[in-house]
Amino acid sequence: MRRSRFSDEQIVEIVREAESGTRVSGLARRHGVPKNTISRWRTKYPGLELHDARRLTALEDENRRLKKLVAEQALDLSLLKDLVGRKW
Repeated sequence: MRRSRFSDEQIVEIVREAESGTRVSGLARRHGVPKNTISRWRTKYPGLELHDARRLTALEDENRRLKKLVAEQALDLSLLKDLVGRKW
């Protein structure tokens, strides 16, 4: 998955500006981000502080890694069951 070109600090700052009443269209133009991205960030990081946003990102990365491991193990298990079930 592609990493954002914005750091967590920048995202939290943009969300704070959006929540303070700044127009999203002007904010999007100033930072070079589509309006729907700012809206998505507002739903993902509502009222979070910087350390909370960093923790959330770390947890998402860990969750992605663990899901990949589980998928690989399920595939290995499926292959082993297939081999055991065959008649030689």
